[in-house]
Amino acid sequence: MATELKTIAEYLNNNDWKYYTDAKNDRIVTGVKADNIEQFLISIQLSENGEFIQFIVPEILKVKDHVFKGLLFQTMLTIQNEIKMLRFGYDPDDGEIYGFIDFPLEDGVLTEKQFNRALKALIYLVDTTAMPRLKAVLATGNDPGKKNTVEELLDALPDDLVAMLAQAIASRQQ
Repeated sequence: MATELKTIAEYLNNNDWKYYTDAKNDRIVTGVKADNIEQFLISIQLSENGEFIQFIVPEILKVKDHVFKGLLFQTMLTIQNEIKMLRFGYDPDDGEIYGFIDFPLEDGVLTEKQFNRALKALIYLVDTTAMPRLKAVLATGNDPGKKNTVEELLDALPDDLVAMLAQAIASRQQ
């Protein structure tokens, strides 16, 4: 039960997307207007005889040599840890950084709902969540999304315990 390009094209047609089909390479290329990426292209790539699909935003950044390259990579790993689905790749030959979502289908059928969720998530997560943060790191050397130690500790606690701590602190301040 492999997914085919015609199925992906049908899903895109249902939402009035414009796209280019590259049957030779088993992919469809489309794009959107975005706030934080000048040319937001999306490659929807099938592989393993239609049993694996990858949604890729190529060249979100080019970082061959940069004083904050290490911090940028650390931030990309942190984002991957904080956010479901979104992953980053890096090509050391030309410094290309790309965002992607991998979706193993194996013996399942890619539904239109799954397709739309992955596509919309990729667009939102790359343009709205990741890019402002990555650009800030390159500009300042500081990750604006980095939490301090107290915030990290509170995030690790169960909600009811945090509420009890807040109540205890409030009662001491009175």
